[in-house]
Amino acid sequence: MTTTTTSIGGGGEDRVLATAQQIVKSLNTPKEVREDMLLIFSSFDNRLSNITDLINGEDSKAENDRFEAAEKVIFRWESNSEAHRNSVPWEESPDESGEYLSAVDEILTLMEGLSVRSDNELVDRAENALQIAMSRLEDEFRHILIRKTVPLDSERLYGSIRRVSLSFASNDGEIDEEFESFGEEDRDAGRFHERGGSLGDTDVDLIHPDAVVELKEIAERMIRSGYEKECIQVYSSVRRDALDECLVILGVEKLSIEEVQKIEWKSLDEKMKKWIQAVKIGVRVLLTGERRLCDQIFEGTDETREICFNETAKGCIMQLLNFGQAVAIGRRSPEKLFRILDMYDAMADVLPDLQQMVTDEYVVIEARGVLDELGDAAKGTFAEFENAVQSEASKKPMLSGEIHPLTRYVMNYVRLLVDYSHTLNSLLDTGEEELQRLQGLPNDDLGIESMSPIGHRLLLLISNLESNLEEKSRVYDDGAMQCVFLMNNILYIVQKVKDSEIRKLLGDQWVRKRRGQVRQYATGYLRAAWSKALSCLKDEGIGGSTSNASKMALKERFKNFNANFEEIYRIQTAWKVPDAQLREELRISISEKVIPAYRSFMGRFGSQLESGRHAGKYIKYTADDLEGYVLDLFEGTPGVLHHLRRKST
Repeated sequence: MTTTTTSIGGGGEDRVLATAQQIVKSLNTPKEVREDMLLIFSSFDNRLSNITDLINGEDSKAENDRFEAAEKVIFRWESNSEAHRNSVPWEESPDESGEYLSAVDEILTLMEGLSVRSDNELVDRAENALQIAMSRLEDEFRHILIRKTVPLDSERLYGSIRRVSLSFASNDGEIDEEFESFGEEDRDAGRFHERGGSLGDTDVDLIHPDAVVELKEIAERMIRSGYEKECIQVYSSVRRDALDECLVILGVEKLSIEEVQKIEWKSLDEKMKKWIQAVKIGVRVLLTGERRLCDQIFEGTDETREICFNETAKGCIMQLLNFGQAVAIGRRSPEKLFRILDMYDAMADVLPDLQQMVTDEYVVIEARGVLDELGDAAKGTFAEFENAVQSEASKKPMLSGEIHPLTRYVMNYVRLLVDYSHTLNSLLDTGEEELQRLQGLPNDDLGIESMSPIGHRLLLLISNLESNLEEKSRVYDDGAMQCVFLMNNILYIVQKVKDSEIRKLLGDQWVRKRRGQVRQYATGYLRAAWSKALSCLKDEGIGGSTSNASKMALKERFKNFNANFEEIYRIQTAWKVPDAQLREELRISISEKVIPAYRSFMGRFGSQLESGRHAGKYIKYTADDLEGYVLDLFEGTPGVLHHLRRKST
């Protein structure tokens, strides 16, 4: 195509240029498109070749005007920054803050165009203005984060945790002869194990919602300007401090492993309870809220969002994990087991949420490691308890033959363990050693093969307790006392099993066999306690028939029976059978065995002495007297016979 040249005066050329310029401007197209259009125009008429310089000059002037206007806004805020900060906060002056952000946007847009031009002075001015603006926005970002942080309402959060109170008391040390019994007797004393439940409705705002928009707008400008690192540092620093303050409110202290391991049990138990609550609230409320906040403020910048959240959450998470680890590797003692299991459950409960939120692999690995360590601590502590029950060697006898503190301690401990069956089944296994011990038990018909791991371990644990009680019964020289002691303790074990979830683990057959044991001990008691007295009521050795029996022999028999009965009464009124039903059954068994024998002996031989002198010296009691005295046995209060019930002859 041939370029057309028209010969007209200078004024005509100006009009052509003006017209072309007006056409291009009226189209309101981007700069690159305008330049392409001018190239096309100039190809038609060489008089339009100068229009590019003309329009570029005007564009440059317009850019300078816009830049100077934006620069003026930046410097005006800078000169008045201290006054602004001390008067009206950024988020409460939307017109001025909007103007400032628009100025920043203008400078950023101009800088994107200046980056390929050679006007070094303008570039320097733009960079300087942007640096000043970023410093200002960084400060405002920090101040808004601080001012608009919502204080943690710990009362509402604690109120949302449903608590389950279980009977428990610690003996603050190893199992020994100074057992604290705990359970139903200790509820009034306030010693109980409080197990934290799950959280209710806990959706909370960590930052006032109306400030999130301002924070998002500032973050976008800082990231666009290349100040992403500064934005991350400010955000994570402020929010990290806020989370630290939340942990303080929740009662979680910064303690080293050494400091944790030096804390005495009562204080440590309180800290463990607070830790359990803090883990639940920390992950389900605080970190979930932080995740949501990061998603809102850094929307559209995935990498920045992840870095901000991870940097913010890491300190809080690691502080919680450090305490959990310190407890897990600490000294193992039975009273810690339930709280360790609570810690394990809390950690296992929140770990999936934690893994979903946190992308810092180091933190996730640490969290899994602490969960494993708590699991190992629970298993090790359970094993320590098993060993302690088996090896507890106190020889101090129970003077009244009642329930041994070891029995109370172990059975109430076991009742609590059952509440953790699901957790313990996942942690415990039945190894070769346990299998051999189970096979060695005389319980082939208990269905051991179908028992759960916790069922196996409880069966072994109670078997160890029973063996220990057998050994402890040998401290009594009196065979009858041995039987009463074992009756009391085995029945207590049976009742604790029968009236709890333990029965489902051990089965009804186990309960029936132990009830049979109690009956065997009752039979053994009757034989050991009353055989000597009953032998005085036999016919053998009296020296003749009913009518001509030796009075001397009869006197000796009645005298010996009285002495035996009075000795039994004196001793066994001090013995104690706490269970009312067992106590009544024993008295009935004694009466059924002794009273008929005494009444029969009296019927056959009593008349031979009653007619003589000093009859009351030998026939001290009627059968009814004896039956009344039997009712005084096993009350735990020593008694002395005064013959007040004897009927006059």
